[in-house]
Amino acid sequence: MPGSLDPLDVGVQIPYHFRCPISLELMRDPVTVCTGQTYDRQSIESWVATGNITCPVTRAPLSDFTLIPNHTLRRLIQEWCVANRAFGVERIPTPKQPADPSLVRSLLNQAAAQSNHMNSRVAALRRLRGLARDSDKNRSVISANNAREILLAIVFSRMDSDSSELNHESLAILSMFPLSEPECVFVASDPERVSYLVAMLFHPSIDVRVNSAALIEIVVAGMRSSELRAQISNADDVFEGVVGILNYPLAYPRALKVGIKALFALCLVKQHRQRAVTAGAVEALIDRLQDFEKCDAERALATIELLSRIPSGCAALASHALTVPLLVKIILKISERATEYAAGALLSLCSASEQAQKEAVAAGVLIQLLLLVQSDCTERAKRKAQMLLKQLRDCWPEDSIANSDDFACSDVVPF
Repeated sequence: MPGSLDPLDVGVQIPYHFRCPISLELMRDPVTVCTGQTYDRQSIESWVATGNITCPVTRAPLSDFTLIPNHTLRRLIQEWCVANRAFGVERIPTPKQPADPSLVRSLLNQAAAQSNHMNSRVAALRRLRGLARDSDKNRSVISANNAREILLAIVFSRMDSDSSELNHESLAILSMFPLSEPECVFVASDPERVSYLVAMLFHPSIDVRVNSAALIEIVVAGMRSSELRAQISNADDVFEGVVGILNYPLAYPRALKVGIKALFALCLVKQHRQRAVTAGAVEALIDRLQDFEKCDAERALATIELLSRIPSGCAALASHALTVPLLVKIILKISERATEYAAGALLSLCSASEQAQKEAVAAGVLIQLLLLVQSDCTERAKRKAQMLLKQLRDCWPEDSIANSDDFACSDVVPF
């Protein structure tokens, strides 16, 4: 980051007037407030967001919170960066300006007006989608203009297999926003709306499928009503659709990310986990476990632990040749939460199957568990590890039991 350069290291001093008065770093997106002072956009927005209503430099009240881009200063900063690139200074990119609220309102009105031509409405939605993709700030502007209500109305305006591109574009935008609980209830309380979203999980376009799964996850996670969550997880083919997205090729990584979020949300409904197993969720989770990024791997392991708690899920996990070796392999490699979930799943499997116990021992679980109980992991993870060690005590080879004394683990020795 150019703003964090140490002048003593690179042999160049950042001009004082190029530094933000708040962060004291090189400004990347200078904006001027109503008092005439210029700040970096991110810094002044954070200042105002924390409740401050005065100018940080002059202490004068900010009567108007409009931020005016200082294009002249930004160009001067960019020219300075280019002139000093020999010292390791990188040119700051030209920032994209936040969406104009009046433009957003115009586009939403254009999309909502049924009297407009279909192509005009779709074009407005595509432009809104591009703005929403650009930045969190744009999404805030869009959301503040009643966008979610308008988009929900368009998405469910025609609920059949021949639903138009208008519906699909609205669905794509809506999947980028969190919904309020009443909005989630609006979707979940109508079986036709739920059935429509499930049908979209099998659309020929992977984008439509993933956007539908994203909205299903948003709705399930956004409600407190266990009855409505159960209704969605009990919808015909919902698990098959989500598992199909998880199994989509790696060339589309968003499918993996959205798929695991949706599957985890659905599996939180205990009475319908059996349907996830029947849909092939276990095979999909184990086969793709090493492909998930950190947060998604945590969700995947949490889902595996949830499924291991029901007999059919435990049996399906135990029958997969890679389940136990993979859980043992990654138990300490991702995060504390992942460790806890992996240990919990192994505990369920080894409690139900002697074969799983033998596989765990053969995969080297002893060393992993002894390291785990001596680590700084969560107490729940340690407790699960200790219970698993007790469960496996009859399976350790004699030399493993003898060598375990080297770990001096008081939590394990008693048994």
